[in-house]
Amino acid sequence: MSEHKLCLEEIFKDKINKVIISAPKNKSEEYKKINIILKNKGYQVEKYTEKQVFHENISEAELVDKCEEIITDRFKQVNAFSDTKEYIVLISKKGSCNLKKNNITKAEKVKLPDSHNRQKQYILLEGKVIEPLVDMGVFTKEGKVINSMYDKYRQINRFIELIDDEVKNLNKDELNIIDFGCGKSYLTFIVYYYLTEVRKIKANIIGLDLKADVIKKCNEAALKYGYEGLKFELGDINGYKTPFDVDMVITLHACDTATDYALYNAINWNAKMIFSVPCCQHELNSQLKTENFKILSNYGIIKERFSALATDAIRANMLEYCGYKTQLLEFVDLSHTPKNILIRATKKGLTPKAYKETKLKEAEKLMEEFSFDQCLYRLIKKDEEN
Repeated sequence: MSEHKLCLEEIFKDKINKVIISAPKNKSEEYKKINIILKNKGYQVEKYTEKQVFHENISEAELVDKCEEIITDRFKQVNAFSDTKEYIVLISKKGSCNLKKNNITKAEKVKLPDSHNRQKQYILLEGKVIEPLVDMGVFTKEGKVINSMYDKYRQINRFIELIDDEVKNLNKDELNIIDFGCGKSYLTFIVYYYLTEVRKIKANIIGLDLKADVIKKCNEAALKYGYEGLKFELGDINGYKTPFDVDMVITLHACDTATDYALYNAINWNAKMIFSVPCCQHELNSQLKTENFKILSNYGIIKERFSALATDAIRANMLEYCGYKTQLLEFVDLSHTPKNILIRATKKGLTPKAYKETKLKEAEKLMEEFSFDQCLYRLIKKDEEN
């Protein structure tokens, strides 16, 4: 029997509530930390990468073998907690174990969750059969979250929460929505479900995309789900004639200036709410010139990121100038890419002229400093000149 296993068996003679496995031996180790937490019917393993967490459920009988499998040649430290003791295992480069025990005072006892962390009150409840989530592979046919898809389930709920923050304060029983660049429309279907089934609001949603095969498949899916108010059309948002007064515009990952045209049309439609996740912001990156802040153009990655942030800052100010309360929020998309910015804008009442002029001047000063000619600013100012 290995020294690791002997050490672990000594620890698990006690009733262990939580195990923390940390200090990876190699920088290439996928998981930076692993927690194992006592649940009602066994233990839950939580494996943390830099950006994600993966879950696995094991029985008490599997605990020793699972811990041995995890730590062997991979980690240098184990902390295990019972009600009365903390067990500390330090593993040397050669693999030998040094076990220490500390008594835990009443004040130091580990606080554990009373139930599975999925019991958080998400808007899209686990246990309900939501067909789009089943087809996406997030839910089983019984409405349970598939373990490996828990991150995606959480991210989808986060997006719906960002919308719900605004929708829940509306006194409307019907909403008209344009979703530009809808693609495969995973979130479009979820938004429709959320509005009609959770909020009990009649939803009329049109998804626009430039790919005919995608539009065909999305319309087939809407028919399959019985989503009568959800339609998909082949088209570009620029110049699109809406069949209704627009309450909400959604545009996720419209590339470069396509986001600006989406925001511009939303403003012209007097949309009450805008939810936009920009991407591929190349326009300002190619324009950036400055005498005072050359440090920002000396390094390609800094120049790229600054240009993207400047783009969204100008967009936010121009939305404020046009009478919207605008927030830039952190958003992780469904492909686990790095964190993006989500622009959330809601139409305000009468905005003081002085405030609007301040927002405009802030944008103009930024553009002047870096020789920018930003698309949304250009579109709005051109309208004012005509």
